[in-house]
Order: sequence, then C-alpha cells, then structure tokens
Amino acid sequence: MNPVEPLSLSPVGVELLDDPGADAAAVAESLRNIARSNQWFGGASAVRHGLARVLADAPPGATLTLADLGTGLGDLPRVAERWAARRGVRLVTVGLERSRVAARLAHDRGVPCAVACAGAPPFREKSVDVVLVSQLAHHLADDSVVRLFRACDRLARRAVVVADLRRGWLGPLAFWCGARTLGFDGVTVADGMTSLRRGYTASELRALLTAAGVRGTVDRRPGYRLVATWRPAGA
Repeated sequence: MNPVEPLSLSPVGVELLDDPGADAAAVAESLRNIARSNQWFGGASAVRHGLARVLADAPPGATLTLADLGTGLGDLPRVAERWAARRGVRLVTVGLERSRVAARLAHDRGVPCAVACAGAPPFREKSVDVVLVSQLAHHLADDSVVRLFRACDRLARRAVVVADLRRGWLGPLAFWCGARTLGFDGVTVADGMTSLRRGYTASELRALLTAAGVRGTVDRRPGYRLVATWRPAGA
C-alpha cells in the first residue's frame, strides 16, 4: 500500500470532524466542546493514565518530546505537559492535524502543529519519544487503524499511547445527559453519539494492535475509555 494514501474513514456514521474542510466556525465550536468533554468525561484522565504507564521511569530533570496525532484544540498535549512537569520532567509537545482550522487553533493555544495525515506523519522515524493518539482511531476504518498504529510504532523512540472510546450500551446515554447539562451544541452531541458507536471493546482494540504487529496492553478506564500502551521495537 502506498504509504501516503489517505487513511480511510469508519463505515459507521459520519461526523463533522471527518471532513478536514468543514465550516471553520462549526469546527471551532465542536473542538471547544470536545476539550470540555476531555476534562469532564475522562479523556484527559485517560491520557494521564497512559503517560503514567510509559513514563514512570523518566528521571526528574529529563526533557522528552511528544507528538499528538489528531491533536484537535491541543488541550491534551497541555495536559501531558502539566502531568510531566509535576514529576520534574519537561515535555516538549507538537501536534498533527488534517484540519487547517484545528491546527491554527492548537497553535494559537501554544501547541505547534503541522498539517498532514496521521498515516504519514511528516517526521523522521524514531524522532519523538512518545506518540499520543487520542480519540482518532475510532474515526477510521480498521485497515487504516492498523496503518496508523504501524506509523506510530515507526515514529516513537520510547512509547506509544492510544486513548480511545469503549463501546457500551450505557455510554451514549451517559454522554447525552452530560453533554446536555454542559450545553454542548447539537452537532457535538450527535457526533459524540456516533463516536461512541464507533468505539471499541477491549478485545477489538487488542486485535487491532496484534494486526499492526505491536505487543501492548489495553486498560479500561472511567468514562467509557480504553488506553493502549506499548514500547516500540528496540525501545
């Protein structure tokens, strides 16, 4: 397969952020609500859990790099920076986005961001310590998820953290109630429901890791979250 071929989308439903050319105002509003969702519904906590899994041995005073593929508003790299700083570690972050609107918004919030496809990130192999992929995989068809995981494995020197949604019958109801309480716009509510239908069981995510040729762990986390972590070959 041509490594620069775009990643293909999930056959389950359609979301606003599937389209990198979507209306800028709608994208900005959706990303703001997703950042709030990360804070309240477990997205940020899932990333902190993954970092604790892979960076527990990082010595105080170390400087490490992190690339967040599909960074959105750039809120999760900032979460990662604060988590590391509390442990005396300096984490230098960069984002990657297909959406120019999202890339600009992330940059404005202090996260340098490149515009490119996550399946072919414009970075040298083994050029960053940690690769983070949060809530991107469920937007993709399974074969593209496998390509994405392989790209992450090539890019990371130290570890990969994949945080995504766990499919379950109570998840959509819980999200709908929480999103309405927080005043999310209708598009974000509908897309959140689609995202949860696109999510994974723990066994499905493990199967995708196996198909990608990586050996990792998959943990269930609060907020209908899954966190997969692994060390790339040679790390």
